[in-house]
Amino acid sequence: MLKITKRKSFIGLNLLLLFATGNVWAQFPGFGGGGMPPFGGGFGYFGRFHSFGPDVSQNNQNNQQFGFGMENEQGNSVEFTSSNLPIIIIDTDGGRINADKKITATMQIIDNGTNRRNNITDSPNNYNGLIEIKLRGNSSLSFEQKRYTIETVGSDGKKFDTPLLGMPADNDWVLLAPYNDISMMRDVFAFDLWNKMGYWAPRTRYAELVVDGDYRGVYILTEKIKRSKDRLDIANLKEVDNEGLELTGGYIMRIDAYDADDLTFTSKVPGITSMPSMGGGGFMSFGGGMNMMMGGHGMNSVVWSYYSPKKSKITTEQANYIHNYIDETELAIQSDNFKDPENGYAKYIKTSSFVDYFIHTELSLNADGFKRSAYFYKTKQNEDGSGGKLHAGPVWDYNLAYGNCNFCNADQIDAWVHEGGETNPTPAMWKRLTEDPAFMDRVKKRWKELRKDILSIERINSFIDSNAKLLAEAQERQYEKYDDLLVPKNSNNQHQNGMMGGFGGMMGGPGAMMGMSGNSISWFAAYRVSSYEEEIETLKKWFAARIEFLDSQWQ
Repeated sequence: MLKITKRKSFIGLNLLLLFATGNVWAQFPGFGGGGMPPFGGGFGYFGRFHSFGPDVSQNNQNNQQFGFGMENEQGNSVEFTSSNLPIIIIDTDGGRINADKKITATMQIIDNGTNRRNNITDSPNNYNGLIEIKLRGNSSLSFEQKRYTIETVGSDGKKFDTPLLGMPADNDWVLLAPYNDISMMRDVFAFDLWNKMGYWAPRTRYAELVVDGDYRGVYILTEKIKRSKDRLDIANLKEVDNEGLELTGGYIMRIDAYDADDLTFTSKVPGITSMPSMGGGGFMSFGGGMNMMMGGHGMNSVVWSYYSPKKSKITTEQANYIHNYIDETELAIQSDNFKDPENGYAKYIKTSSFVDYFIHTELSLNADGFKRSAYFYKTKQNEDGSGGKLHAGPVWDYNLAYGNCNFCNADQIDAWVHEGGETNPTPAMWKRLTEDPAFMDRVKKRWKELRKDILSIERINSFIDSNAKLLAEAQERQYEKYDDLLVPKNSNNQHQNGMMGGFGGMMGGPGAMMGMSGNSISWFAAYRVSSYEEEIETLKKWFAARIEFLDSQWQ
């Protein structure tokens, strides 16, 4: 039996510390609290932490002290002895898991098979060995339930591939924490849908996690996006591949927040944003709704990152090639003849993948959709000149999707995420593509096809019900552990208050601290629920309404 004590971190203090060090920029909306303009409150942005300027490690000691960049025990006391889900047990041997550097730990996985219980005292039968582990995420680093990146390693410290919970052997894995997704299935649904649409998407398995004797709740063991035979199966670009056809493919790129640790470049095409400047009057004189500069990148800058090959492996020739190719692609999409099937965008992109990614993202109303964790890959050109185009996908990071977000119009059934929003700039190429009747005809045709089966209300509800049944037992422990995630049945359900207002005020002036109270959990949620069952019904209703709207537009 496991039992832990309650130990909550004071998030507001974390934030003040980070702002004082000049190491973050922020952008999530906050309402209320913090006084009146120009002294804070009103409307502002907070969230998606991003380091720039001085090295984070310089302030790591302070961050660790308050639990921002360092693992610590949080949540309520929960008794945990067994589960219908696999059990993952991680032991750091007294180490502290942090966001800056991987540490070595042991991991045991207990999985006795379908319809058999897994007991905390059972012998590990799926994995029993060493891992390297670190915290994962940006804004999620401030959550009580942390996310992790893990690598399976041998006694010699070298990575080795091994199958985990029925998924193909590999050494790179992610433990996603569905902390701000009460259904705990938004990422799982998004990946499953992308797979059923005909593409590789990360495989997943639910499990319950214990770290150093501390029950941490429900997690989603997930394949990490990478090039491999059993994951994204594209050419293996080697360091010697610096000319000819070998240079043309094997790239994975990502549009995301600027990260000083990544090799990046800025798009030549400004992104679309609708950043208001409401609320406070003043952090850095930009007003409460204004982003700070992103490490030298402007307000409308779209930042491309080299994901694979990694910064340490990519050659100058390869970096220049894919940079130039993406520049040409984006400029072609914005050109006067962008509709031309020979010399317009079709020359550069795999249009069918962009059609499917567009549908997938617009269906989800994912606030991050086109501008965060947005992946692309380029295949190798064939000798006959065919192939070698830029593909959209794989999909990733859908916790702020399917109605679970209160900004970027993501809480409005009839909204469009490709038109931009108040947080990061959305790449202009998506809106431009909608201006081509041929592209939209393909969208409508594909939508009608998907609605017959994959996106039927019956299949979606069946998916939700089957996962809810699987999680019926574990969700009780999840929301006993993190009891702030649910609200009392008879509460006034005011999710946009207190801490939200304080965060908005922080960007606006001295009124910030006046709002440092109240519901600190639902920074992103468009609604709060009192039970898991209520969340499931809410999710079903959301899908029905969103699909009805898209039917009206695309049928």
